[in-house]
Amino acid sequence: MKKSFPLTSSTHKPERVVEAVKADIRKYLKRERRKPLPEEADFWDFDCRAGKDEPAATAIHVSEITKPVDTAAANNWDAVYIEILAKPAKRTATERNRDL
Repeated sequence: MKKSFPLTSSTHKPERVVEAVKADIRKYLKRERRKPLPEEADFWDFDCRAGKDEPAATAIHVSEITKPVDTAAANNWDAVYIEILAKPAKRTATERNRDL
């Protein structure tokens, strides 16, 4: 998903628009995670970027995907750009798991 979400609405309060954007992002992530995985993959990983617009977007972790929406609302931006690209990934062993 590569989308610029408007944060202003003539019919909704700004708080409700922000919550709707966050809900849309979470819904997209859930939908992508339900897709069947290739055999060599363990989970769906996500490459995420967010910012005021596409050129200004910076890479972020998927767990922090809703924080830029809050930042945009606090700074009174007209819109926030969110990019989420799913890719299959394989888990790697951590130090703790290797010792077991």
